[in-house]
Amino acid sequence: MHYGEIKKCDIANGEGVRVSLFVSGCTHHCKGCFNAETWDFSYGQPYTDETEAEILELLGKGYISGLTLLGGEPFEPVNQRTLLPLLKKAKQNFPEKDIWCYTGYLFDKELRQESRARCEVTDEMLSLIDVLVDGEFKEELKDISLPYRGSSNQRILDVQASLKTGKLVPWEIRSPQIHMNK
Repeated sequence: MHYGEIKKCDIANGEGVRVSLFVSGCTHHCKGCFNAETWDFSYGQPYTDETEAEILELLGKGYISGLTLLGGEPFEPVNQRTLLPLLKKAKQNFPEKDIWCYTGYLFDKELRQESRARCEVTDEMLSLIDVLVDGEFKEELKDISLPYRGSSNQRILDVQASLKTGKLVPWEIRSPQIHMNK
């Protein structure tokens, strides 16, 4: 697997301050994609053991809320196989931090059922993800006022609750607590 970028202090792709890994390789080719250079599976740098170690070190910082995977497409099967060990280590070492993932694949129709996205590690990968933003970016549905997504067709799902109930459970955006002294 290759990756395009690691953002060390990302505040746009999930709640809180995050470490974000932009993987390379995507077969969706959404019109108007903000990151079209990552469609190429060879774009950027090779993902190595050193890359994984750097991400885990960054996750150890107290102000980091969690890890976000995006791209490119984290759920391309070749990417899933490389990302699974990272997700396992992140959950083991930092159980208090959440994992977000952006995918053009639909959770219920393509990741949970037979599709070109599913492979031998898909279910285990889903078991480690807390929040999934799913659905292809649709330029005609673009809405910059939507938090954490680019177009109105995309859903923000609570993966663990969805897996547990067998139904789609939307993730609830947490409003920051504002404390005012009187």
